[in-house]
Amino acid sequence: MSTGELPGRGERVADWFDGRLGIHTLGRKYLRKVFPDHWSFLLGEICLYSFVVLILTGVYLTLFFHPSMNEVTYHGSYVPLNGVRMSEAYASTLDISFDVRGGLLMRQVHHWAALVFIAGMLTHMMRHFFTGSFRKPREVNWVFGWSLLLLALFEGLFGYSLPDDLLSGTGMRFVNGALLSVPVVGTYLSMFLFGGEYPGHDIVARFYSLHILVIPGIMAALVVAHLILVVYHKHTQFAGPGRTERNVVGTPFMPVYLAKAGGFFFLVFGALALMAAVASINPVWSYGPYRADQVSTGAQPDWYLGFAEGLVRIMPGWEITLWGHTLVLGVLIPIVVFPLLLVLIGVYPFVEARVTGDKGEHHLLDRPRNRPVRTGIGAAWISLYLVLLAGGGNDIVATRLHLSINTVTWAIRIAVLVVPVAVFVVTRRICLGLQLQDRERVLHGRETGVIKRLPHGEYIEVHEPLSQAELHTLTAHQRPGELVRHEPRGNPR
Repeated sequence: MSTGELPGRGERVADWFDGRLGIHTLGRKYLRKVFPDHWSFLLGEICLYSFVVLILTGVYLTLFFHPSMNEVTYHGSYVPLNGVRMSEAYASTLDISFDVRGGLLMRQVHHWAALVFIAGMLTHMMRHFFTGSFRKPREVNWVFGWSLLLLALFEGLFGYSLPDDLLSGTGMRFVNGALLSVPVVGTYLSMFLFGGEYPGHDIVARFYSLHILVIPGIMAALVVAHLILVVYHKHTQFAGPGRTERNVVGTPFMPVYLAKAGGFFFLVFGALALMAAVASINPVWSYGPYRADQVSTGAQPDWYLGFAEGLVRIMPGWEITLWGHTLVLGVLIPIVVFPLLLVLIGVYPFVEARVTGDKGEHHLLDRPRNRPVRTGIGAAWISLYLVLLAGGGNDIVATRLHLSINTVTWAIRIAVLVVPVAVFVVTRRICLGLQLQDRERVLHGRETGVIKRLPHGEYIEVHEPLSQAELHTLTAHQRPGELVRHEPRGNPR
């Protein structure tokens, strides 16, 4: 029976939008969507929130930065550089750091957020890798995430180069050398990028457009597509009581998960602001403006590109001449290996599915110990990355440890070949050992440390039976096919 009361203004507005956009129907379907509750899922949120912080601080910095390489004479608050000729880009960076209210804090928040963003993405992808969440039907979403990581590496390089200081200019000289090593078209690539003879006059303006417009736009589209596929495919979860391939056990998006996510956003933002306030990063005024005839002492790239420089530093200076053209293999080989290391991550889901013959859908995650070969491959890749990262700072390592730089370089060359293989073997054996440990716990229970003497004099340790939930977690997994080819059935040797 109607009460005769007219709907309120808010209800009328809601009805208006629902009648045209179907908001009520969409909200009823997706606002109660269930999300699993596990700490490792927060890694993806750290990436998302760092990206939001990057956008917010980046917008603020664009209001004061001048992306121009026109030379000016600096007269500002930083006295040691007064009267020095420099580009407008570098001068505006100094103004942001010393004259714009909150400018230095925003610069440092932006830089720290970039580092955390890439670190979060790499850790997030490794979590997906080791737990197997990249398997069908999520291969496309894995490629989206991998594309975001690849774009973030170049986005960081472009942003790092914008101030036109001596340190970032040294990095640009590295990029120019890599381009020039490309056979036949290397000089054309260098001329196209720098707008003429290195260093040219357009590189900052070009990187600025890429950094604030092109790449962020592509990344934002990929983030939206990534989140849409997460919602469409439903969230993965670890095996446990009540969890199957057909359901998700957790908390609803609205209001529980939304409240947690909102609080976590401010925690991430606060942590980034705290780091920016207490830890100086990229003090460009210490390096001075870039000059093509100078190189910054102890120049190091940000950590996420250190492995690329490590490839060049440990590579012997080989050169060969073919048909009258000199190929600088000492640079060409590293710039070929660099993308290959990243491509291996992107194509891995398809390689594993083909080699193992796994065509089924997977919504329950693997425990890394139950996939010893995959876990070994992931650990080997990480070890190779860390060895190359050390190679990128071989001069710093040699200085700090008082060693010959040749000794450090040769040690890293040997480690590149030996360490990944050793890490793979050791990791695989550890995983197999942990599987045997799980088997013993399932069969005999948990060790209690209580020693009991039997009537005939034998001493034994009392074992406590596992709960049904623990037994389910340890046994609720299929025996997977490993990354080895099997003989077809019916064709025995």
